[in-house]
Amino acid sequence: MSASDTDAMRRSQGDPAPLSAITLNVNDQVRSLEVDPRTSLLDALREQLRMSGTKKGCDHGQCGACTVLINGRRVNSCLTLAVMHEDDEIVTIEGLGDPDHLGPVQQAFVERDGFQCGYCTPGQICSAVGMLAEVAAGWPSHATADVSAPRIALTDDEIRERMSGNICRCAAYPNIVAAIRDSAEGGRR
Repeated sequence: MSASDTDAMRRSQGDPAPLSAITLNVNDQVRSLEVDPRTSLLDALREQLRMSGTKKGCDHGQCGACTVLINGRRVNSCLTLAVMHEDDEIVTIEGLGDPDHLGPVQQAFVERDGFQCGYCTPGQICSAVGMLAEVAAGWPSHATADVSAPRIALTDDEIRERMSGNICRCAAYPNIVAAIRDSAEGGRR
């Protein structure tokens, strides 16, 4: 029996996989950890790095509560493995601001009361920051009326379409849309 067959048999019997040593750059801080290679980025952030801002909602990529920014793009951290992101810049809600110095989108959410229970808010804010960057880069969405226009009109329908991967069970959607619109009009991200 080969070593790989032995490893496969051990894992099928419930033995853990060998750990992988990785280094993650999270919120401009390099962190070293050892993870099971099957560990999601969400679980590495929450369980090993003790960063509780990123929330575990559905754990299937359907709610957006776990949204973080990876190299400036929004990603559901429950759907990606931690070992895949060694050379990437990862930004969580904690990296966008703190209670004494809120980031612009965070401030807009507070001003517009874009949250109720607050559980989805970190994912909503990270997604909004990524979405505003997509709009600034000229990336159209399914709701973009004129994809050849030099500038995308950020209508309420456009915002709703772009944020459709983030669910708010409290239904604070009108306030979330208003906060994002305020951020876009103020040029804040």
